Amino acid sequence: MKVIFFDGYCGLCNGFVDFMIKIDKEGQFKFSPLQSEYAKSNLNPSDILDLKSVVVLIDGKSYRKAEGVFKALTSIGGVWKMAAILNSFPNSILNFGYELVAENRYRLFGKRDTCRLPTQEEKSRFIL
Repeated sequence: MKVIFFDGYCGLCNGFVDFMIKIDKEGQFKFSPLQSEYAKSNLNPSDILDLKSVVVLIDGKSYRKAEGVFKALTSIGGVWKMAAILNSFPNSILNFGYELVAENRYRLFGKRDTCRLPTQEEKSRFIL
């Protein structure tokens, strides 16, 4: 199973989920807010307390921050496999940029008043 855990209140994170739903034509990924019961029972407590990293779970292995985004994109296949090129940069540099955006994401992209709820069409793709 492939699951993307995201901050359900974050505008940027929700935009990433919308983007992934759009490009994931085969429906490989499920989505779960980091605030969900499913996340609490399947992730490390530090992932849920911090909420500053997307967590991508693929076949039981978890990936965080920039690596998680790249793993999700390359899993889609096609042109998105080219995201693997970014893995040639050191993780420290990629994660520095990721963390800089994560620290300021609410200010830059907004924060919702409530956690994202899937539309009727998206419902089968979400695990709450």
